[in-house]
Amino acid sequence: MEIMTYQEKYKDQIINLILDIQNNEAKINLSLDEQPDLKDITSCYENGGGEFWIAVDDGTVIGTLALMNKGNGNAVLKKAFVRSDHRKKGVLSKLYDELLAFANSKDIHTFIFDTPSVATDCHHFFEKRGYRRIAKDELPFEYHYPDRDSYVYMMNR
Repeated sequence: MEIMTYQEKYKDQIINLILDIQNNEAKINLSLDEQPDLKDITSCYENGGGEFWIAVDDGTVIGTLALMNKGNGNAVLKKAFVRSDHRKKGVLSKLYDELLAFANSKDIHTFIFDTPSVATDCHHFFEKRGYRRIAKDELPFEYHYPDRDSYVYMMNR
């Protein structure tokens, strides 16, 4: 397995992985149109001072994690997805380590993310790393997200 930053040649695999997990596993029924960031990853993440990482195993995308830089030391974590047959292999931990190293280099210290209420494994992963669930009115900056039944988490370092 290799962790790398976004490469256009993996775009379709990334979209398919994320939509499959969102809609077939989590049953949250999000369309690609509701996630315009997936249609233009370079503009939405990289050009804005953030990054999008993928885990690739034998040419196949098995995981994703992204950071959207909101400025002033703030960021949104997005697209934390790992294929079900790789979830117990430390893939998300490796992606998250890359994200933290990047965040340190950009002096990012406040992180938020939203995750579907049904994504309990994701909740546990981030809670173990110091994130706490917050109400929408506690958000330190304006942030909109498409899922109607999400929890919002935040961590300050």
